[in-house]
Amino acid sequence: MVQKSEARPRGRPRAYDPDKAVAKAREAFWTQGYSATSLDDLSAATGMNRPSLYAAFGDKRALYLETLRRTRDGLLAGTRTALNLPGDLQTSLDFYFARAIDAYLAGEGDARGCFVIGTALTEAVGDDEIKAVLHDTFHGLDGLLGGRIQRAIDEGELPATADAASLGYLLSAAVHGLAMRSRAGEPRDALERWARGAVAQVVRLAKA
Repeated sequence: MVQKSEARPRGRPRAYDPDKAVAKAREAFWTQGYSATSLDDLSAATGMNRPSLYAAFGDKRALYLETLRRTRDGLLAGTRTALNLPGDLQTSLDFYFARAIDAYLAGEGDARGCFVIGTALTEAVGDDEIKAVLHDTFHGLDGLLGGRIQRAIDEGELPATADAASLGYLLSAAVHGLAMRSRAGEPRDALERWARGAVAQVVRLAKA
C-alpha cells in the first residue's frame, strides 16, 4: 500500500526577503551612487539574479525609488521621534544633531553622509518622481524642525514673536550642510562643533 504524501502548498516559496534585499540594494546605491551602480552590482549585493530582481522590483530605477522612499519614511519617522523626546529646545536639538552625525558617519569605509542627499540631488534633475521624494524629504524636515520650535513657543520657552517656520528652515539647512560635509570627509569633531554652533545660533535668534 502506497502512503499518500502530504499536500504541498501551491506555488514556490519566496526565496528572498524583500526588506533585506532593498536594504542591500540601498547600500550599493549609497556607496556608488545611482548611475554607477549596475544591475550586476545589485545582483551581487542582494544575492538575486537579474530575472529575480526584475520580477521582484522592476527595473533599476524602480528599485532605487523603493530604497529612496523607504529611506525618506524612516528618516522622517526617526526625526519625529528624536524631537518628541522630553527636554528643553537646546537639549532636543543637540540630541537630534548628534544622531544625525552618527548616521552620516556610520558604515564601513569613508563617510557617506545622507543617502537621500548623496544620491538623489543629481538624479532629481529631469526625473519628477525622484524630485518629488527629495522635495518631500526636505519639506518634511522643515516642518518637523519648525514644529519643534513652535512647541517651544507654545510651552513659553520662546517668545511668541519667534518665527518657527524660518528657524526650522535654518535648522534643516544646517543638517543638510553637515550631511554634505561629512561625505566630503570632514572629521567628526568639526561636524560636532558646527552642529553646536548652528543650534546655539538658532536658539539665540529665537529668543531675540
